[in-house]
Amino acid sequence: MEKVIKMHILFLTDNFPPEGNAPATRTYEHAREWVKEGHKVTIITGSPNFPEGKVFEGYKNSWYKKEYLEGIEVRRVKTYITANEGFAKRILDFMSFMVTSFCAGLFVKKPDVIIGTSPQFFTAVSAWALAAVRFKPFIFELRDIWPASITAVGAMGRTLPIRILEKIEMFLYRRAIKIISVTHSFKTELIERGIDGSKIDVVLNGVDLTVYSPSKVKAPKFVDEYNLKDKFVVGYVGTHGMAHALDKIVETAELLVGYKDIVILFAGGGAAKPEVEKLVAEKKLSNVVLIPRQPKELMPKLWSLCDISLISLKDTELFKTVIPSKIFESMGMGLPMIITAPKGEATDIVSGTKSGVIIAPESPELLECSIRNLYMNRNKLIELSNNSAEAAKIYDRKYLANKMLSCFIEMIN
Repeated sequence: MEKVIKMHILFLTDNFPPEGNAPATRTYEHAREWVKEGHKVTIITGSPNFPEGKVFEGYKNSWYKKEYLEGIEVRRVKTYITANEGFAKRILDFMSFMVTSFCAGLFVKKPDVIIGTSPQFFTAVSAWALAAVRFKPFIFELRDIWPASITAVGAMGRTLPIRILEKIEMFLYRRAIKIISVTHSFKTELIERGIDGSKIDVVLNGVDLTVYSPSKVKAPKFVDEYNLKDKFVVGYVGTHGMAHALDKIVETAELLVGYKDIVILFAGGGAAKPEVEKLVAEKKLSNVVLIPRQPKELMPKLWSLCDISLISLKDTELFKTVIPSKIFESMGMGLPMIITAPKGEATDIVSGTKSGVIIAPESPELLECSIRNLYMNRNKLIELSNNSAEAAKIYDRKYLANKMLSCFIEMIN
């Protein structure tokens, strides 16, 4: 009879619910499935504050707090908290979590495997150090090619601090016993940079199909509050970051002002949110609706407002390798998509599943035309919607969580 292995998984992550961004959601939904399979999971994280850099109501930025969420043991530690307001402050934020998470990890009893996740890799530094002093396998979950993403959005040039970070990045790739990449493109890039491809597995992002499903009715609470009755809603839902070229979406809204029942919706928060608000106010756009970040449990209701989901990335080479998680949530909701991004892995997913329309990045005129075409061709809209809902089955989070779990088991056998 095959031996059943039960593990204690120690997972370090900068983001965790009630934060609702992609890293928090992925880690939580995976950990929940691992607990269901009989494994013990301990998460070390900070106080929830993303993306505004303000601690959520009901929480404090205390030195140590333990709580449980659906069988997951969550240990929260104190960090220097700041919004995404410049390189120096963000690095201080990341490094503070590196130190406090390492200290907290020393007191976790008998972990079998230790995982650190990016985007920022100071979390992975802490996980590597813990694994080294405790003689446990270190696994690096690679969610972003950082620090290359810093230079890609124009936040910094390739300065000395960036080159130092690149040295640390390569050190971590080499030290990890296993790298779990969220895209095939990341795996290809690491192999090209000299990392052994045999230790890199790919586990894509996905969607929890027990939570997300097509909705026939738009959430009345939001419809009434934001005057969306009988409106055709094109929604950008998620983190408002520097990577997303949201100013171009505002320009698109300006081109659509003549269509009184078409609304561009921005829902979420992040570093680029103030710029969006400023542009909308300056242009006096009545066809733009701004909804602040909502609790994670309300996300399906928020998505239900959309007739089209909008995915946008800047026209940068690096973003050919990025797969926005909102693609999978859109599929879970059965939403047709318009993706305006460099041709790469994300556009391949949308084209391969025939779940949306692909246009060149940072192209307001093309985006306006695509929105108009789908607005006037409801049969095409329905076809894309049905394809989107069908594609969601491929990216079921439960299946992906078990795939990742198999990688852990392999490391301790």
